[in-house]
Parts: sequence; C-alpha cells; structure tokens
Amino acid sequence: MSPHRPAAVVVLAAGEGTRMKSATPKVLHTLSGRSLVGHAVAAARGLDPEHLVIVVGHAREQVAAHIAGIDPDARTAVQHQQNGTGHAVRMGLEELAAQGVALDGTVVITCGDTPLLTADTLCDLVATHQADGNAVTVLSAAVPDPTGYGRIVRDTSDGTVLAIVEQKDATDEQRVIAEINSGVFAFDAKLLNDALGKVTTDNAQGEEYLTDTLAILRETGHRVGAAIAADHREIAGINNRVQLAEARRILNDRLLERAMLAGATIIDPASTWVDVTVEFEPDSVVLPNTQLYGATTLAAGAEVGPNCTLTDTVVGAGARVSNTVADSAEIGEAASVGPYAYLRPGAKLGPKSKAGTYVEVKNSTIGEGTKVPHLSYVGDATIGEYTNIGAASVFVNYDGETKHHTTVGSYCKTGSDNMFVAPVTVGDGAYTAAGSVITKDVPAGALAVARGQQRNIEGWVARKRPGSAAAQAAERAAGAEQGR
Repeated sequence: MSPHRPAAVVVLAAGEGTRMKSATPKVLHTLSGRSLVGHAVAAARGLDPEHLVIVVGHAREQVAAHIAGIDPDARTAVQHQQNGTGHAVRMGLEELAAQGVALDGTVVITCGDTPLLTADTLCDLVATHQADGNAVTVLSAAVPDPTGYGRIVRDTSDGTVLAIVEQKDATDEQRVIAEINSGVFAFDAKLLNDALGKVTTDNAQGEEYLTDTLAILRETGHRVGAAIAADHREIAGINNRVQLAEARRILNDRLLERAMLAGATIIDPASTWVDVTVEFEPDSVVLPNTQLYGATTLAAGAEVGPNCTLTDTVVGAGARVSNTVADSAEIGEAASVGPYAYLRPGAKLGPKSKAGTYVEVKNSTIGEGTKVPHLSYVGDATIGEYTNIGAASVFVNYDGETKHHTTVGSYCKTGSDNMFVAPVTVGDGAYTAAGSVITKDVPAGALAVARGQQRNIEGWVARKRPGSAAAQAAERAAGAEQGR
C-alpha cells in the first residue's frame, strides 16, 4: 500500500565522527557524488515529507551551509551539545514548533551517516507503520553477524517489539537474535512529543536516548512494531574510512547494476566508477578503468573508455572517447576523442568532429566534421565545419593579461606547426602554410605563409664541429656522392 505523506522527516547529523580522523565533518565525506548527509537528504525527499529538518551540531556552520546548497527548502536545527539521540530529535521538533509548525501524522527519524538507505525502504517503513497502527515502528534488519548491535526482542504471540536490547545488556538467548536496530524510526508525531518529554538521562552516558521512547510508549499501552529492511546493508552507518570505502563499493555496484538493467553495457564493473547523477541511454558502452562524475550523460551508442575520466560531460550518440580526461565538455554525435586528449570547460565538439591524440581543447567550439588530429592546443576559439587543423598547432590566446579569441572558418586546411596569435580570423576555405605564425587575418580562399626563407650554409658542420660524428657522416655522404 502507498503510505500517507509523512508530516516530517528529521535527519540526525550532529555527531563529530572522531573515528574518521579528519578535519572534514563526518557527514560531509562523500561517495558517488554526494555527501553522506546528501544521500540521507535525497532518501528523505523521496518520501515527499511536508517538512524536512536536519539536526546539526559539530561544525554546524559548515554542515548547515552545505545543506543549504543541496536543499534550500530544508530546515536545520542546532544541537549545541551532543546529549543523545532523543535530545537531537527534540531539537529538531522544537525548531519546527518555533516556526509555527504543529505536526500531525507520521514523523520519520533517520541518520545522516547511512548513505545506502533508500527512499523505497523508508516508504516501506512508513507504510508498515501506518497499516499496523503503531505508535512507533523501528526499521530493523537481519544481519549475518549481529555482534555489537542492539537486538530487536519481539513478542512471539503478535510480533510486536518488546524491547531493543544492547549487546552489553543482552542475555545469551538474546544475543542469538539476528534482527538488529537500525536507528531509523517512524513515529506518531503527538505520541513522540509526549514520550520525549518523559525521557531521562538516568544512564551511564547521561544522555537522552531515543530508544527509551519505545519502552515509554509500550508501557502506556501503545503498539511498538518493526519493519525489516530487505537488504541489511542499507542500514550500515559510516564511522571510519574503511566503512566509507565499503559503502562506496556497494553503492557503485548498485548504480552500475541499474544502468546495465536499463540497457547500458559496462564491460568491467569492478574498474568502473560512477556518481549517482550520471545518466546512461540504452546501448551506451563503458570500457574498463573509467570514471564518470557529476552530470555526465552518455547517449545511445556512445562508447567511453578505456581509461577515461569524464566530469559534467555530455557524450553524443555514437561518439567514441578513449583515454581522455574531460571536464564540463560537450562531445557531439559520432565525434571521436583521444586517445590521450584533454577537454577542459567550455569545449564543444560538433557532430563527426575529432580531437585526437595529445590534443587539448578549452573554451572552444569545433564544428561538424572538423578534425584536430594530434599534438595541438585549441583555446578560446571557434572553428567552422570540415576544417583540418595541422599537427602541432597552438592557438595562442593569452597575452599575459587577457584572453583573446581566434576564429577559423569552414573547409580550411591549416599546416602543421602553426601558431594562431589571437585575436585573428582565418576565412572560409583558406590555407595556411606549415611552420607559419599567423598574426594577421587571412581572407577567405587565401594561402597564408608567415615564415622566414630557408638558407643552407654549406660546410658548416665540418668547420664548426670538426671530428664529430655528424661531420664524419657528412664526409661519408659527400664521398658517396662523388663516387656516383
């Protein structure tokens, strides 16, 4: 059944995360293109809650600024002192109350360090909670090794939850239980408020535990239930770099499986890494050792790899990209890039164009069918259609203070080892000679030659480098010539 829209989701993201051993707050560490808290926010938004509040504490200004950047509509609440999960939830609810929000319905509590938790699983939790008429429903999971986790102890007669028992407090019989607490809950909003008011700090840590509300609600005659997550890995929290790497691998595998089931070919998933925001069309192909980040998209029939790193790059249908680094670039339909090319921000390659071996393109538009085959730099330029740029060409765009633009027309043929000193324009159909430094505009259909006349100084090697290997070779060649 489809659950009713939750009144609120509260994400707990106030912890310091000392085991990360990092100057970066734990919830701002990233995997697959999002921060830990970013994944939690995305999953929460999948429920379409009426209100979303994230409780921040450690490095609160930095975390709050990050949240404002990824979800401007989310509210933040501050837990100035980390006095337990119950206290954190109370801070979140008080923030909503201060804004005049009177919650009525379901409130979901999630954690800012569980990046594998999906909106679908949260939706199932809310549906179970509402269908069973529970005061609180805990998201649980059956794990292979429950050591260290709080066990879910159920009433064998009706399946309701009697208690969550921590490892240190569990009996031998309870330690055999494989169902554990995830720290994620669905509550009736009004009952949650009442229960939080009864939570004490009478424990070893002197903190307000959210889990204490379960016993409080049960003791007052309310039903406490649990919903089991289909995949126990979803509830895994991140506390150190090892767990972060493990979660990154799991999430990456999930993303690649989704892409393959939708029609993309991933030749070697083990060496392919993608962000959650990457999009694949059917029949796109990714070869080994490739990383796709940000808003990168692969159109139908595009082939990327091996050994590519693309960030925020659009790859057109049927394009081929090999051994390439690209950032904020557009690669047109049936275009060819690489091997060993570098496309920088603003590089726009038209259909059937080519940026070949050891070619760098920055802030430039290359027209349909135009080729920059090898060993060239194209910066701040516009090149028309079906033009060929000779090898070892450089678009000289910077005068030490300002960048200038070069325009090369359509159907041009430029020679090897050309320097185009911007600002300069080469007209349609023009040619430039090899070794030329183009500093003046070239009219359409003209041939530009800008180089000194060659002069051969006979006998220079024998006079200046007597006895050298070069002089001896020249002497042998002269003797051979005389003997003919």
